[in-house]
Amino acid sequence: MKFFIDTANIEEIEEINNLGLVDGVTTNPSLIYKSGRDFKEVIKEISKIINGPISAEVTSTNFADMVTQGKELSAIAENIVVKVPLTESGLKACKELSSRDIKINVTLCFSSSQAIVASKMGATYISPFIGRLDDISHHGLALIDEIVKIYKNYNKVLKTEVLVASIRSPLQIKEVACMGADVVTVPPKVIKQIIKHPLTDIGLKSFMEDWKKTGQKF
Repeated sequence: MKFFIDTANIEEIEEINNLGLVDGVTTNPSLIYKSGRDFKEVIKEISKIINGPISAEVTSTNFADMVTQGKELSAIAENIVVKVPLTESGLKACKELSSRDIKINVTLCFSSSQAIVASKMGATYISPFIGRLDDISHHGLALIDEIVKIYKNYNKVLKTEVLVASIRSPLQIKEVACMGADVVTVPPKVIKQIIKHPLTDIGLKSFMEDWKKTGQKF
């Protein structure tokens, strides 16, 4: 399973990338706003750090504008993936842009039926938001299970990768990995939470204390 980092903060990207855990990056207008920087400049800078896919989202809801913006974003670097919303106009833009060999991440997916349509329109990635479903008392993990099964059933036709978004905890990452999701996009703080475990800390502390008792030096 691939790990994408969900942020537009350059320092966070560099920090996690130095661990060797970053396979790609996802951004959105909210993350760009939080960065306080120019959108295109941020995407350009990320593309110089990360070799894997970098999702950059269109900022229009109009089909023609999405296509224009998508072309412009894809020209920034070879590894740019254009994000479009799962709307009628977004799906039309997905089909148009993918026909030009531009990789597309269809975002804001909340049902398996939406995922089927997005894949048929040429999406490279589908981004189901599990945390936001959980927020309204729906079962976000169940959606991932459905999409993975559907794509597997029709893998000769549906080539889209399942990119799980809106992840809030390490447990969710484990669950979607068991289901067979292709990619998770994770906030930096959750990536750090994955690494830490209290029993690891306790065990290491015990080992270090016992090493000191040996009186040896390495």
